[in-house]
Amino acid sequence: MNSEIFKNFIYPLSVLCGTIIGVGVFGLPFITSKVGFPIMIIYFLILGTFVALIHYFFAEISLRTPDLKRLPGFVEFYFGKSLAKFAFFCAILGTLLTNLAYLIVGGSFLKELFEPFFSSKESFWVLVYFLIGAIFIFFDISLIQRIEFLSLIGFFLVLFLIFFENLKRINPKFLFLPPDFSQIFLPYGPILFSLWGADLIPETEEMLGQKKELLKKIVPVSILISALIYLFFIYLVLGISGPKISQNSLSGLKEVLGQSVSVSFLLVFGILATFTSFIALSLNLKKIFWYDLKLNKNFAFFLSSFPALLFYFLGIKNFISLISFIGAIMLALNGIFILLMKIKIQNEEIKIKIEKILIFLLIFVLLLGIFYEIFYNLLKWLSFYSIL
Repeated sequence: MNSEIFKNFIYPLSVLCGTIIGVGVFGLPFITSKVGFPIMIIYFLILGTFVALIHYFFAEISLRTPDLKRLPGFVEFYFGKSLAKFAFFCAILGTLLTNLAYLIVGGSFLKELFEPFFSSKESFWVLVYFLIGAIFIFFDISLIQRIEFLSLIGFFLVLFLIFFENLKRINPKFLFLPPDFSQIFLPYGPILFSLWGADLIPETEEMLGQKKELLKKIVPVSILISALIYLFFIYLVLGISGPKISQNSLSGLKEVLGQSVSVSFLLVFGILATFTSFIALSLNLKKIFWYDLKLNKNFAFFLSSFPALLFYFLGIKNFISLISFIGAIMLALNGIFILLMKIKIQNEEIKIKIEKILIFLLIFVLLLGIFYEIFYNLLKWLSFYSIL
């Protein structure tokens, strides 16, 4: 009985949580320092509910649709090839930008880890991180999900150790500073990015075997667990780091606590967790270019790995702005695709007015977020070029 519970609930739940809890977690304490902990809790309550609903709808869609691995396949099944091509483009661009986020954070962690022994610019460590990753991607060396999950477990175990070691250092005042209302919309994109895990829902369904209906329970629970872990991470890192908080969280934590054994282990597990995710995303993208688009294997390798490095050296290095863009635009578009599929299914069956109103409300919120992010970035670019 216990083994059945583990196989059909705990293990699929842990895999989905492991996918959701990614690189986005490292940006949340910095964002909280701008708007305050209470506002972040409100964001998590609202966006967490929205994301859980969208994921729940996708679980329903996945259960009633022939086995498909990727969202563009679902879009093609329900809307045809034209819209599927756009969904395909969004999926590829979103993955490349997410890989860039892993490069930025992974490179910064390497720099912090080796700085006492070998001081160099962050761009050097980004290049090192990338080149090691490129070897794995070229030779198709897959780092299984178990390693990724164990790295994440190791990271949070060390985090709990730091929590108990530095309990007296946590200052609640750092969490409840007056919010900067000019940054009030800053959490939207990063929280959406941090809570998103829809891509793994079809694979989670496969893990359940004959117990596929449990997927509807696993999805909202995974969002809730992830959100609670994020809030604990914010409380610990910002509570200790205070005004020295950094965009990647761990640099500021190291500045306050020093190069202790715990911080070193935290950096090691942070590197492992980001690196395994970087490899997994890149290999998946390589397969899309190679198998789905029928490109040459070496060219598929180039397209799946080098654009992220090119983006970095073109100057896209702001981690918070990057995950905000991915969350508010790329993942919001994925959410809209899911909601449109749900509407199509509803139109073929019983029409539930309340649910339909809710779906249109979610689409409206996601569209608002997309337009705001585009408008906000446009203003930033215009102000930048006016200074030049």
